[in-house]
Amino acid sequence: MKYHKVTGGGNIQLHVEETGNPQGKPILFIPGFSQCGLCWNKQTKSNLAEDFRLVTLDIRGHGLSDKPLDAYSDTQLWADDVQAVINTLGLDHPVLSGWSYGGEIMCDYVRHYGEEHIGGLNFVGGVSKLGEPVFPFLTQDFLGLAEGFFSDVAEESVAALQKFMRLVVYKEFTPEEYYFFLGFNTIVPPYVRAGLFGRAIENDDVLAQISKPVLLTHGEKDALVLTDMANYHKEKISHAQLSFYPDVGHAPFWENSERFNSEMRSFVNSL
Repeated sequence: MKYHKVTGGGNIQLHVEETGNPQGKPILFIPGFSQCGLCWNKQTKSNLAEDFRLVTLDIRGHGLSDKPLDAYSDTQLWADDVQAVINTLGLDHPVLSGWSYGGEIMCDYVRHYGEEHIGGLNFVGGVSKLGEPVFPFLTQDFLGLAEGFFSDVAEESVAALQKFMRLVVYKEFTPEEYYFFLGFNTIVPPYVRAGLFGRAIENDDVLAQISKPVLLTHGEKDALVLTDMANYHKEKISHAQLSFYPDVGHAPFWENSERFNSEMRSFVNSL
């Protein structure tokens, strides 16, 4: 495993990890709301590493990346972060795989940089709308946790995150997995979660311009982002491949990593 500090948008420092085959086709994994690059362990520690160059990003405000107070509303900054990773590591047309909020970050990227520097896109339980337009695509169980997510009272914040962890997967985490995920969720400051949640944007124009290959991955039992979101993306990106996972929640890459890794291998090799 190699560790990198990459200067992203607004000169913040981003934590990036790299493993796998340096000569292989690159995949850049982008985590979601309140997560970090470690959530992709079942990919970076799998046989995908034998053939592909695997890169994980701690998005701004998360993991070991910088956590500025007010740097989450500008689509350009998010796009600059992704391009900085591509440029700094010399990634040759990587596939972007974005989980949940990572789908929005991929849209930010395409909005400002187009598709020239990427090979394809993988929306994993991904969203492309934020603010009022997205609420119909999110579950009430998730939206009901918002007040706790933003609380500066530690007990309230942690209580919300604990409930959040129960919603992430359909089948319960093992105790080890539960505290692993809870740990990197708790180091995200409440003001960061508020900054992410507070954005309002519509990306139908971006979805309409996507011409590169797209894989839509979604758990049928997702308790956070409704399957309607994946169907909406398929409607807007007609050439996209749509893959629903039965008896899987919001984290297909974790709950059924064998299938996810196999589909990712086929998708990347097809480019």
